[in-house]
Amino acid sequence: MADTVLSINHLQKNFGKFAALKDITFDVHPGEVFGFIGPNGAGKSTTIRTLLGILRASGGSATIFGKDVWKDSVSIHERLAYVPGDVYLWPNLTGGEIIDLFLKLNHQTHTAHTDELIKQFEFDPTKKARTYSKGNRQKVALIAAFSTDADLYIFDEPTSGLDPLNEEIFQKNVVALKENGKSILLSSHILSEVERMCDRIGIIREGRIIETGTLTEMRHLTRTMITVQTRQLLPDLSITPGVHGFKTFENAKNKASFTVDSDKMDQLMQTLAKLEIVSLQSTPPTLEDLFLRYYQKDEEGEHDDQK
Repeated sequence: MADTVLSINHLQKNFGKFAALKDITFDVHPGEVFGFIGPNGAGKSTTIRTLLGILRASGGSATIFGKDVWKDSVSIHERLAYVPGDVYLWPNLTGGEIIDLFLKLNHQTHTAHTDELIKQFEFDPTKKARTYSKGNRQKVALIAAFSTDADLYIFDEPTSGLDPLNEEIFQKNVVALKENGKSILLSSHILSEVERMCDRIGIIREGRIIETGTLTEMRHLTRTMITVQTRQLLPDLSITPGVHGFKTFENAKNKASFTVDSDKMDQLMQTLAKLEIVSLQSTPPTLEDLFLRYYQKDEEGEHDDQK
């Protein structure tokens, strides 16, 4: 897609001598869910606060709808919806009153869709906000956001405090937004959440984007777990290119487990086929495997080679 809804180029943000953002570059396209992942403290929220015009960048550029996020923040906010990871509410207003206030501030109105969302999230809008748990405070912001007809939705750890059932409801509503051509930037450290919904992923580490792409494109960097048993003598495969952690089973003849780089799978299978496979179990790589590959330092220093 040629057009971009959100574009960040070499964004930097310093707090005194501390560089919170060192080099952030990625785009979000129309109708796309972009997953922005990394552990707490990696710079996700700082990036989002800069996009919202709350913080001023120290270097680089960022635009939303082709407008500068700092200079044109007011006009940009008219076309976006935002949910932070920790929602603070007016304690003496009810949840329903706050939802309606959020909608009014965004020039929107309470509709039948709003009522449907309240029902989906099993939310009681009649109670005062001071009585709400963290999860219920999140529901207020999520219901207001999903009720808003925006062009870009920014979610920063939005399911924090929600139970698994409500996480599922959140995911279904994000998919519905995508089907309606909306763009979503989802910041999360819940890998299964990102893996299920996102078209593309950006991994942030210590204030830098270290990889972007689709999960399919990234899986060449991950490893598949293999457990295999053969009829013929199973040689030591640890010297085979792409094979790691080769271990044999003491109680089973010619049986072993190991991981293999996805781009070496074809070569490995040709080797195993010659040994007459009795059984083979493979566990496909997940986003978590990719994520840990970047964050876990090993003796080989592989993550340094892949930046």
